[in-house]
Amino acid sequence: MRIGLRARAWFGAAAALALATPAFAKSADPLNTGDTAWMLVSSALVLLMTVPGLALFYAGMVRRKNMLATAAQSFAATCVVTVLWVVIGYSLSFTPNNDPDINRFIGGATYLLLGPMALKSVSPFAGTIPESVFMFFQMTFAIITPALIAGAVADRMKFSAFVWFMALWLLLVYCPIAHWVWGGGWLGALGALDYAGGTVVHLNAGTAGLVACLMLGKRRGYGSENMAPHNLLFALIGASLLWVGWFGFNGGSALSAGYSAGMAAVATQIAAAAAALGWTAAEWLVSKRPSVLGMISGAVAGLVAITPACGYVDPRGALIIGALAGVVCYTAAVHVKRLFGFDDALDTWGVHGVGGALGALLTGVSASRAMNPSAHGWLADGNAHQVVIQFYDVAAVFFYCAAVTATILKAIDLAIGLRVSREVEIEGLDINLHGETVHG
Repeated sequence: MRIGLRARAWFGAAAALALATPAFAKSADPLNTGDTAWMLVSSALVLLMTVPGLALFYAGMVRRKNMLATAAQSFAATCVVTVLWVVIGYSLSFTPNNDPDINRFIGGATYLLLGPMALKSVSPFAGTIPESVFMFFQMTFAIITPALIAGAVADRMKFSAFVWFMALWLLLVYCPIAHWVWGGGWLGALGALDYAGGTVVHLNAGTAGLVACLMLGKRRGYGSENMAPHNLLFALIGASLLWVGWFGFNGGSALSAGYSAGMAAVATQIAAAAAALGWTAAEWLVSKRPSVLGMISGAVAGLVAITPACGYVDPRGALIIGALAGVVCYTAAVHVKRLFGFDDALDTWGVHGVGGALGALLTGVSASRAMNPSAHGWLADGNAHQVVIQFYDVAAVFFYCAAVTATILKAIDLAIGLRVSREVEIEGLDINLHGETVHG
């Protein structure tokens, strides 16, 4: 009996140890499968925003003869940026530079070709997801940012010039600014709040678009010919895909499947709807009819404006930011553009530039520590000091982006030229640049 009891006790202890060992090993592994699954889904959603979302959105708003050329710019951005991000872009944005002084402005070359990234590397920025997933998520942000610029130069920029511009702009503008804000650079250390890319993505792309359209000049026939969108249904479908994909853009920026992701998604939905209504109401009041183009543009404006704030504001803040974005971006895209006479073909500056800057500043007004207790920076509930920091963020991104963008464009213009010939522009970019057309 004693032997039986001892054997039973021994086997029981061995079984308990066998059951306890996997649990202990699991607890020692920082990987969280729920967080990882959410971030994989978020990465796919953000990629969906560029292809096919932005491709359809922009292609539907240009004239039929330039539809393929416009969509091709979004597709090319996806390919070019993916390769450059793997080669050096991720390293410049998110790995430290050995020199602390230089590291304030740009990352290092440690992750050239992603060399140090192993199968089980965990992201130092998230802590619970593989570094490969964090790199992929940030890659999708880098992809859509230069693709947005295409809207400002639609109908008139050479495809070869645009490809060169995307490559140089990614490395010389996007990567440094992403490092400044998110990768350990000086703006992040200052306390600038940009939850998902109001300045890094939208103000950045909008500023580049403004500079590019000014340097390229107006489309031939601008102001005298009919340049109405050829297929608003495509544009509406594209905007809808952008709206859905934006939940990955904003909710995924929590870098975990937790409370912050949920609130960011809610804020995103509220702001988009409020901005669509705000733009529509303003347009209806001025033009006496609500347009489909206005509704979808308003929704995108709200999504842009809530991007920097979505992890720091409550639903009431999201409602206010969205409503203001709809009215302000409508005014910028329609009336201010007409007043100054520049040809921002698809309103990249009016929607993304103005919306991104507005959202960044309103983040300082509306941000609450209660909504994000782990937020970096000196964050209280809507304090003046945070607004000042947000202003520094907006100003730094605008002026740096404008100066370097102008330099890149001038260099490309001298080397291969920026703009297609008069004959190509009149006949259409699709048949002349790509040898293809859309029929029917």
